[in-house]
Amino acid sequence: MKKFSKDHEWVEIVDGVGTVGITDHAQSELGDIVFVELPEVGAEIAAGDEVAVIESVKAAGEVNSPVSGEVIEVNEVLIDEPGTVNSSAEDDGWVYKIKLSNESELDDLMDEDGYQAFIA
Repeated sequence: MKKFSKDHEWVEIVDGVGTVGITDHAQSELGDIVFVELPEVGAEIAAGDEVAVIESVKAAGEVNSPVSGEVIEVNEVLIDEPGTVNSSAEDDGWVYKIKLSNESELDDLMDEDGYQAFIA
């Protein structure tokens, strides 16, 4: 199950763990990504908190967590290959994984159809 935020993040939930990244729409707006600042493993974050920064040749964008919980893994590939977010924003370009503390927050997010309508 993949859900989307109005801040252009996505979260895919499997067994209470969310994989989070920015949407393909967001990466295309940013342009060529040159740096990703990852969150700390073990950090406790609340929905809406800024947890990462993605910098492109044009701008820097914050990644705000769509859900609350504990960061349990970060995508270290992005340290050396930040462009992975451009080539595979909603797959290999994920930013971090979070153990959800409140799955009901998913109800506040959009499904894929809702997100496509939101960006149209």
